[in-house]
Amino acid sequence: MNPYIPIVGLSALAALFVLVMVGLNLLFSPSRANRTKYETYECGIDPTPQAAGGGRFPVKYYVIAMLYIIFDIEIVFLYPWAVSFDELGLFAVIAMILFMNAVLIAYYYVYRRGGLDWD
Repeated sequence: MNPYIPIVGLSALAALFVLVMVGLNLLFSPSRANRTKYETYECGIDPTPQAAGGGRFPVKYYVIAMLYIIFDIEIVFLYPWAVSFDELGLFAVIAMILFMNAVLIAYYYVYRRGGLDWD
């Protein structure tokens, strides 16, 4: 038996599921078109020819983006470490503890500065 048959079967099942759900949505969803529905929406700021504050965006958006990147990189390092934890020695454990401390210090700094407040 070909080992790719289950993968092809699941792909076909997923494609069928997507097509059925899109078809059901087109058949049963209410169609209430209005101006607000077709307006662009970006980051909670109303779209205008001139950005709010004379072309400046609030720093909050950039802080959130940087936090996302920091924690995304953290997961990129943590996942392979966790998978091969049994084969790693004491050096890898100490290195990961130092890495986690650096990330937690950055998180605490942002928390104390109010970077996570949505006001």
